[in-house]
Amino acid sequence: MRKPAYLLIAALALTTACGGGSETPAAPAGSASAPAAKALAGVKIEVAAKWTGEEQANFEQVLAAFEEKTGADVVYASTGEDTGAYLGPRIEGGTPPDVAILPQPGLVQQYADQNALKPLSAGVQKQIDDNYTPYWKELGSAGGQVYGVLVKAAHKSLIWYRTPAFEDAGAAEATTWDDLIGKTAQTLADAGTPPFSLCGASGWTLTDLFENVYLSSAGPENYDKLAKHEIPWTDATVTTALTKMAQIFGKPDFVLGGASGALQTDFPTCVTQVYGEKKAAMVIEADFVASSATQSGATVGEDAKIMPFPTVGDTAPVVLGGDIGVALKDTEGAMALLEFLASKEGGEIWAKLPGYLSPNRNVSPDNYPSELTKQLAQTIISAGESVRYDMSDLAPSAFGGTDGKGEWKHLQDFLRDPADIKGTQEKLEADAAKSYKE
Repeated sequence: MRKPAYLLIAALALTTACGGGSETPAAPAGSASAPAAKALAGVKIEVAAKWTGEEQANFEQVLAAFEEKTGADVVYASTGEDTGAYLGPRIEGGTPPDVAILPQPGLVQQYADQNALKPLSAGVQKQIDDNYTPYWKELGSAGGQVYGVLVKAAHKSLIWYRTPAFEDAGAAEATTWDDLIGKTAQTLADAGTPPFSLCGASGWTLTDLFENVYLSSAGPENYDKLAKHEIPWTDATVTTALTKMAQIFGKPDFVLGGASGALQTDFPTCVTQVYGEKKAAMVIEADFVASSATQSGATVGEDAKIMPFPTVGDTAPVVLGGDIGVALKDTEGAMALLEFLASKEGGEIWAKLPGYLSPNRNVSPDNYPSELTKQLAQTIISAGESVRYDMSDLAPSAFGGTDGKGEWKHLQDFLRDPADIKGTQEKLEADAAKSYKE
């Protein structure tokens, strides 16, 4: 996963209960009694996640609120970017953390197969049932047991644009794919500005584009089937999605530098080309573009704005990445922390900090510190049962997450030759069939 980050400053206002005082004899009837002991007083909990820097500092504020509420003592351990490399030896050595935050759901199945995870308690599952759609409960499950809860999201269904480029060309935001191609992009191209800066050297950005087009055109049910390889990549629904993508890939004046230039442009260079170098008007990527746009000198909400990914078919696409909390120890503390992170209360505390987006449908957008995150949160809530997780992160890594292989390679080859839709599908299917059997 790529880390979402917003360079928008906000402060968390935590209200702490005022209690304590010296011990006194039992109070007479009718008078105020001494405060009750907190439920987890003296309990130590270790939680491991990949976050460092600002993301770690913000998460530690959420943990501080949990400590204040429960009396627990929570220790945070950073896994670094390779969560598996950190957790593997600890699991094998019998000293795992109480709770781990996993960067992709495939690890839930992997650790469940190793008997390294503990089923979530009834209390945690109630929070999931109350605050999440059934899709997210299934995503955190393996072998009929619920092991994980999505606690932090990255919104991947966005198109970022440079406001002055739109104003100079007379272009407008698009709500449908046909308008994006036939009106917005064409207007920009006619004005001499390449509409899109594509991050073709970073194959994962092309999978993100495919997933949005496919979810909208094929619908959530087919999206789930393709994610599980229950339908082949040679299916007609994939043909439709690739045909739509070719409407961008196949027009040299729509892509900065043409296919050759795009395939030499990584993320976040594609963002710099839009906001720093001002060579193109739009970049198709997730909420974490905000960080790179800001570093390029743009102001989010002013000269760097977003539009929701346009509808290609009947579904307004909302694709999320995100992090899943699991228990590696069956302890009261581990379950209490996961219950808190899955709750409306925990989500609202976290939402008041920058760099966070909640998948919890009961966390009101009003809690977020910026208009951007308020807007993103509302799209998640509005999408309801249609929200889906990043498909490539659900696939075996050899197919969905490896540079020079599988989806990344074949979509890069498709960017190079968008006329070869049938050949692209056949290559995708051949690699998928092999990877899903392993």
